[in-house]
Amino acid sequence: MTDSAMGTQPRQVRLRDYQPPAYFVEHIDLDFQLHEEECTVRARQRLRRNPHYAQAQVLQLFGSELTLLSLQLDGKPLPVEAYACDEEGLVIHDVPDQFTLEVTTRITPQLNTSLEGLYKSGGNFCTQCEAEGFRRITYYLDRPDVMATFSVRIEADALRYPVLLSNGNRLQSGKASGGRHWVQWHDPFPKPSYLFALVAGDLACVSDAYTTASGRQVDLQLYVQKHNIDKCQHALASLRKAMRWDEEVYGREYDLDLYMIVAVDDFNMGAMEN
Repeated sequence: MTDSAMGTQPRQVRLRDYQPPAYFVEHIDLDFQLHEEECTVRARQRLRRNPHYAQAQVLQLFGSELTLLSLQLDGKPLPVEAYACDEEGLVIHDVPDQFTLEVTTRITPQLNTSLEGLYKSGGNFCTQCEAEGFRRITYYLDRPDVMATFSVRIEADALRYPVLLSNGNRLQSGKASGGRHWVQWHDPFPKPSYLFALVAGDLACVSDAYTTASGRQVDLQLYVQKHNIDKCQHALASLRKAMRWDEEVYGREYDLDLYMIVAVDDFNMGAMEN
């Protein structure tokens, strides 16, 4: 339903009203505990004050449809009088110039009909964070001019969700108790939160490899639902040609060890560059 259909005017955003963020996020560690009824997200963020602000500012984080479970600043729980939380976000008063903030939230992707943030569809967990969907995952500076490196740990039932994916390179994986397993990912290149990606499900994979112009090998993986497995070879051939074209035309070589594509029938945006 559009804003006009609900009787409200669309929110106007003007370039002249732009204000840079008072704080930047240098790095964020995310831990996802995926369950059938709900999911828990622990976000450990390392923040620093924007040097263009002369004094420490109130920290304002965006958040939507989140249940706040715990909040710590530099390893110490924050008393309730030190922050305020409402349906639009989280405000923390009197924060230092540099600090680590740990936020634990509970979300319900199975009931997320907005198809923004983390949602479940067709038996798979998927994310759609553009343009402002990351705030449905955790309290964060969810704006495109805040770029951070991401480390992500995903844990889920090993039988229902044998594939656990996120941005960057896969670092390690292992088994957990109760028939669960986990995978750790790290993206070394700073990115805005709208490019964050997570996929968990029972998907088939077709693999290949690409050798860059400098002789470095990049693993290629295409994840699809099992009934689409016969359509993957053309996509992989197109990917190899596109990577070569980037090198020949722009002199740009792919910079990660792994290039993954997830193609599922029910992704609401059709396609996303992340």
